[in-house]
Amino acid sequence: MFDSILVVCAGNICRSPTAEYLLKSKLTAKNITVSSAGLTALEGKPADSQAQQIASVHGIDMSKHQGRQISSSLVAQNSVILVMEQRHLTDLCTRYPQARGKTFLLGKWINDAEIPDPYRQSQEAFEHVFALIDSACSAWQKYL
Repeated sequence: MFDSILVVCAGNICRSPTAEYLLKSKLTAKNITVSSAGLTALEGKPADSQAQQIASVHGIDMSKHQGRQISSSLVAQNSVILVMEQRHLTDLCTRYPQARGKTFLLGKWINDAEIPDPYRQSQEAFEHVFALIDSACSAWQKYL
């Protein structure tokens, strides 16, 4: 089926690393590589401290994460690309036409939900986004 998943958001410090590490934890029994990148990545930056703290409460360690920029080679080497918002999907497929057909909303199986950006927002916003990402990742499990 699929052997590699790339999760993409804007800065690659909040949503996509959270989804990356959640998917890794949910797919341990499958031989699927999961990574993340950003469309306007804060390269080399760790995951946002609030995102890390909330993930940690749920048993997810994101301390090793470093932001990285999307590239044509990342697009080429992944069999599925999951994005947070419709505009990410449009932007990604405009920049990398080869991504068409393998790029989907992370929230596809939860009514095409978009995952809002919690960056520089309240802890409640981060908790809401974590719950959405967790739900979306769980919904993807049966398709991966």
